Amino acid sequence: MNKKFAKESFTIMNELVLPNDTNTLNNLMGGRLLHWMDIAAAISAQKHCNRIVVTASVDNVSFRHPVKLGDVISIEAKVTRAFNTSVEVQLQVYAQNIPSGSRIKSNEAFYTFVAIDQNSRTIAVPELVPETEEEKELFDGALRRRQLRLILAGKMKPEEASELYNFFNQIGAK
Repeated sequence: MNKKFAKESFTIMNELVLPNDTNTLNNLMGGRLLHWMDIAAAISAQKHCNRIVVTASVDNVSFRHPVKLGDVISIEAKVTRAFNTSVEVQLQVYAQNIPSGSRIKSNEAFYTFVAIDQNSRTIAVPELVPETEEEKELFDGALRRRQLRLILAGKMKPEEASELYNFFNQIGAK
């Protein structure tokens, strides 16, 4: 199977926040943002896998700053690690008010996607090769995040999460 780099999956998606996207306070509705994030992440995952992908999980998404009517949302997505049939995608969301020139990071999250074939069966994905220091840190952390997801989903016992165990032991030793 071929190897790929994170930069090959990098995706930027822009959306203008219109009245239909907002609540009664003229803030972007969280569900609409999650929808856009899912699309951007899926595009990034498909670029890496060269396959159709389906959303497997969404990590915690916190809303740091309200996004206002008329703002432009920029969603940056890239694959941080590939496992056997799945990939983790990091998303960073920025809100930009073009008239004022302000740009602020409003959200960050990790989504997981599973690659499927034409019969909706899981299929192997290319390995990801991290290049930069940031990519290497995200790559290393992805295994711990994956183990935590599996524990929370009831698919792994906490005592089986060796990466998490080692990570917390290193912190405790300091």
